[in-house]
Amino acid sequence: MGEKKVTEEKEETMKSKTSLVFAVNGERFEIDLSSIDPSTTLIDFLRNKTPFKSVKLGCGEGGCGACVVLLSKYDPLLEKVDDFTVSSCLTLLCSIDGCSITTSEGLGNSRAGFHAVHERIAGFHATQCGFCTPGMSVSMFSALLNADKTHPPRAGVSNLTAAEAEKAVSGNLCRCTGYRPLVDACKSFSADVDIEDLGFNTFCKKGLPCYDHTLSSQVCTFPEFLKKELKSLVDPRKYRWSSPLSISELQSLLGLENGVSVKLVAGNTSTGYYKEEKDKKYDRFVDIRRIPELTVVRRDEKGVELGAAITISKAIEVLRENESVLILAKIAAHMEKIASRFVRNTETIGGNIIMAQRKHFPSDLTTILVAAGATVKIMSTGSGVQEQYTLEEFLQRPPLEAKSVLLSLTIPSWRPVKNGSTHRAGPEHSQMKYSPLNTHLLFETYRAAPRPLGNALAFLNAAFSAEVSLNEAGDGVVVNDCLFAFGAYGTKHAHRAKKVEDFLAGKVISDEVLMEAISLLKDEIVPDKGTSNPGYRSSLAVTFLFEFLVSLTTKGLLNGEYKEPLKPEALLSSAQQIVENQEYSPVGKGIEKTGAKLQASGEAVYVDDIPSPENCLYGAFIYSTMPLARIKSIGFKENRVPEGVLGIITYKDIPKGGQNVGTKGFFASDLLFAEEVTHCAGQIIAFLVAESQKLADIATKLVVIDYDTEGLEEPILSVEEAVKKSSLFEIPPYLRGKPVGNINKGMSEAEHKILGSKISFGSQYFFYMETQTALAVPDEDNCMLVYSSTQAPEYVHRTIAGCLGVPEHNVRVITRRVGGGFGGKVMKAMPVAAACALAASIMQRPVRTYVNRKTDMITTGGRHPMKITYSVGFKSNGKITALDLELLLDAGLSEDVSPLMPSGIQGAMMKYDWGALSFDVKVCKTNTVSRTSVRAPGDVQGSYIAEAIIEKVASYLSIDVDVIRKVNLHTYESLRLFHDKKAGEPTEYTLPLLWDKLAEFSGFNQRVKVVEEFNALNRWRKRGISRVPAVYGVPMRFTPGRVSVLSDGSIVVEVPGIEIGQGLWTKVKQMVAYSLGLIQCGTTSDELLDKIRVIQADTLSLVQGSVTGGSTTSEASSEAARICCDGLVERLLPVHAALVEKTGGPVTWESLISQAYQQSINMSVSNVYTPDISTGYYLNYGVAASEVEVNILTGETTILRTDIIYDCGRSLNPAVDLGQIEGAFVQGLGFFMLEEYLMNSDGLIVTDSTWTYKIPTVDTIPRQFNVEILNSGHHKNRVLSSKASGEPPLLLAASVHCAVRAAVKEAKKQIQTWSNDNREGIDLSFDLPVPATMPVVKEFCGLDVVEKYLEWNIHQKKNF
Repeated sequence: MGEKKVTEEKEETMKSKTSLVFAVNGERFEIDLSSIDPSTTLIDFLRNKTPFKSVKLGCGEGGCGACVVLLSKYDPLLEKVDDFTVSSCLTLLCSIDGCSITTSEGLGNSRAGFHAVHERIAGFHATQCGFCTPGMSVSMFSALLNADKTHPPRAGVSNLTAAEAEKAVSGNLCRCTGYRPLVDACKSFSADVDIEDLGFNTFCKKGLPCYDHTLSSQVCTFPEFLKKELKSLVDPRKYRWSSPLSISELQSLLGLENGVSVKLVAGNTSTGYYKEEKDKKYDRFVDIRRIPELTVVRRDEKGVELGAAITISKAIEVLRENESVLILAKIAAHMEKIASRFVRNTETIGGNIIMAQRKHFPSDLTTILVAAGATVKIMSTGSGVQEQYTLEEFLQRPPLEAKSVLLSLTIPSWRPVKNGSTHRAGPEHSQMKYSPLNTHLLFETYRAAPRPLGNALAFLNAAFSAEVSLNEAGDGVVVNDCLFAFGAYGTKHAHRAKKVEDFLAGKVISDEVLMEAISLLKDEIVPDKGTSNPGYRSSLAVTFLFEFLVSLTTKGLLNGEYKEPLKPEALLSSAQQIVENQEYSPVGKGIEKTGAKLQASGEAVYVDDIPSPENCLYGAFIYSTMPLARIKSIGFKENRVPEGVLGIITYKDIPKGGQNVGTKGFFASDLLFAEEVTHCAGQIIAFLVAESQKLADIATKLVVIDYDTEGLEEPILSVEEAVKKSSLFEIPPYLRGKPVGNINKGMSEAEHKILGSKISFGSQYFFYMETQTALAVPDEDNCMLVYSSTQAPEYVHRTIAGCLGVPEHNVRVITRRVGGGFGGKVMKAMPVAAACALAASIMQRPVRTYVNRKTDMITTGGRHPMKITYSVGFKSNGKITALDLELLLDAGLSEDVSPLMPSGIQGAMMKYDWGALSFDVKVCKTNTVSRTSVRAPGDVQGSYIAEAIIEKVASYLSIDVDVIRKVNLHTYESLRLFHDKKAGEPTEYTLPLLWDKLAEFSGFNQRVKVVEEFNALNRWRKRGISRVPAVYGVPMRFTPGRVSVLSDGSIVVEVPGIEIGQGLWTKVKQMVAYSLGLIQCGTTSDELLDKIRVIQADTLSLVQGSVTGGSTTSEASSEAARICCDGLVERLLPVHAALVEKTGGPVTWESLISQAYQQSINMSVSNVYTPDISTGYYLNYGVAASEVEVNILTGETTILRTDIIYDCGRSLNPAVDLGQIEGAFVQGLGFFMLEEYLMNSDGLIVTDSTWTYKIPTVDTIPRQFNVEILNSGHHKNRVLSSKASGEPPLLLAASVHCAVRAAVKEAKKQIQTWSNDNREGIDLSFDLPVPATMPVVKEFCGLDVVEKYLEWNIHQKKNF
């Protein structure tokens, strides 16, 4: 028996040595190494080979956090488990050998019970579309788990601090919630937070449940069986994946025959930036993380040595172990701003350095380490010779050979020497100059980036070290030695400003010396040609040098003035004032969103989560890169069909009787595929079908399209060209902007006029977390079942039928939920579903696609760019008498929904009384991708146009802009003149009330004075505050519904509205519970809630479904359901009365339904909601005040506080509406401040990734975010007196932009005082562009603001 056991163990050992063994959610997986493609990522495996679908693909770049999982490793020497988050879209499957993976389902689920994280997310209303929520859950769980490892927390809470909680999700993107409730959910675990300081939640009344940290530790992050598994391979040469355990093994592997392509891997995070790396074919992957020399951590008197395979997170931990060494602490603090935590956990310091050295990656790490005098150790694997270079030297050498290895990095120590100076170990600094008197070592790092906490490349980074001392007279500071390193500004690698260093050596710092140093610096730090924002980047170099050296002037450190210290980052805080209505209970209550816990645990099923049917194929779009060209041919590089490709489908493959139609929407249909000629860059040309999504995506990059432009006209790429060539779309008369009043009379009454002023807007991408996706399954009798992520299943249905040439009854479209839409899944979802259906029909196999983020960004169009010219007349008190406006709107290639834009633009503009209004819009057809509806389409631009005009008038008259706004607010009479019957009853016009209430609610008038005082006292930081109103008209639409009661009393509801995160299902459930509760059984309306299920939209079950959009689908669907319930109540009341009479007591719901079934009463009612003239359109009102602080040296804007008061009527669910208000506002914040959706000269989108397109994150939202939902009483023409909340609040984000303009204006005023000739003109009536990004703000504050200040200061000293 003993021999048999030994043999079995040996066989098992041998087996483990030839396979990967790991765990997912405690379940053991073993995969033979010979069967694995080493390029397979963890997310590919999890989504395709396991039942765990919570891991979502949002970007494939490590930039969004949707795919975050917990990775756990066991250290047998220390007998401990390390748990940390990783981005599964970058992590290679082979790299997790011997590890354990925990997804959100593994934390808890509906079967085993939800984890506290899931419950808090749901209870704090912190999920909307839910696509990003599982990744958020894992990030939160990881933070809790690691915070409580060191010592047990106090009972009921975690050791996690509020500040740490904020950072826990700082790398995760969310487009829906606005982040505030997510942060609050995480902070609710912290001991240093009171629930009263957190946002509205379901725990408010009953108190937070005690958090038992032991339950988190009981989550099986690392099962016992894994500790016994062996990891090393018998013969690593046999497999394409190898994990050498020594340098000699590595040399052996790299010394294989020539011609073998080898990829050294550790974290594999480089593929997030250099995405082409994912598609390259390597013969061998070599994992270097287990080589001791590459994972060394050594500290001695010479410094700190870190192995190249040490992760950035580990390096931060090591550098912080000795907090007394200031330079190491500062390096660690800067490293925390590299990427996001789940990327830093696997990204290695060596990988970052090699990317910078070989590929000129704009690295922060290399810049700060060059300034620290770091050295690197390199080994040539051929000879085994090791060489040492300074990092600066290494970066300047030719790219490191593929088979040479970076072994380690050493940061030299800084130590005092006997004369009181400091000494930096290392060859370069052994002869450092010093002064015997009061010598100080200074080291600082800097970066300017769109996101303060990281997860964004810097516009410029810098790190400076200097040894300084007092001069002999004691009245000045001498620079004995210095080193200034700059990077990421559009250069190949970190660059030292040596001329500046040489100039400053031995100098006493003064303003004059600073000016000369800056002059030299501007000649040295010059961005390469083609770099974006070159002037801004150069100005940042000046800024950082100035910030570093200004403290050393005689007016700085010596007399304690120094620069204004940056205040520590304040914690996010919020306050919500919400009234829960009881009149129609449970309608009006802030109940938890339906399915919230399922979303948090990852069990909620989205289209791409549906298991692939047998023999399923996968598609990817091929799009044009030319704006106007003939398509001569489509082929592949080297005329070789890539692996797994089954075919390319074009317009020529449309079946007989079918049409080349990709959208059948509101106006003209659009093509599915370009035909002989492509008319814009980004137009879909073909659909490539392959055996997997990965193979399909790779193959599209190998496609070669032969274009020909001979004989074709020049493409139209601007609205001006479109007007010149009369390339315009017709606007139906009923949608054209209508004049109000007599424009000539209004202009004649004006005392002042501004003529021909201009405004322009760029575009904005939806950035739904779930990209476009569909699954088509052929069915019998030439039928087609399509699962589509769409806001308009009915239109998808029509499009597919038209494309295939079949009757509509042969097509069935099902949509359960959508992972974010924002208008982008109305028209733009149609061609995606149509292409899948066409391919499935042709190949008679299921076909699905999940469009990659780049393709999605390039082909979907986004918000409408536009250019506006206006003339405005006004009186001396600021009352506007007339506005004449001309607008050129870029619709792109096809109409899409563009004819709807003018009414939205004009409606939002008419929040003010313009006296008379003339409105002319031209919808321009250009050779760019068709634009479409994006949340608040047209309205957000219209609302801002109004504010820009108001600001212009205020500047012209030198009157406070808030006064001008108030003067031009409507009376009810003028509102009626401009909006006609849409204005409703006088009592419905609540905007003046909101305006005054917000001033009280936010302390606006007092804060205006505080802002003025701050600006007077602070030179380099200026604040602005602005109050802005919004008026938003919404239409109600014909909406069908069906409510059915099953035999056990459970209730099923069908409505055409799609759950896209707006809480539609929740509101409908509340309405059904209220309506059926009117029967007054023993079961209350609140108890009925648990019996109701709203089911997925099915176009063959409920027809005439229209579109989920326009902010009113929830209330229309609720009203349709209520009407159906009325029918059921009418049928059930006689049954109820008979039962009461028979039994003499209360009747339960179940017994009532049982009796109805026995009597064969029809328990299913279908009906429709049809709005009339009085109910078909209404206005929404809101006001916001925002206060910002602008760093005029860098252009960075911090939103200190936003207060919103919004009229929701009598909210159907105030918790849901609060989430809509905050989420819309933050999406608007992105439009006004951050998001640049840019095209190249051919009209092709170039900001096509998370690297180049930056939506708001936790660190860019208001520090203090307060919302009050006004309970404005009864509105007889509304659905139970409720009003919309989905889109209108987005307009209020203009308050931030206006506040920034106010701060910039203060900066300009200050600069004017620095002019030696105060008469030098500075334009204070400037128009601040949208978005007001950091480069824009800095440019308007002055790229040369430092130089102007120094010149003025020098001049002042000379005169006094």
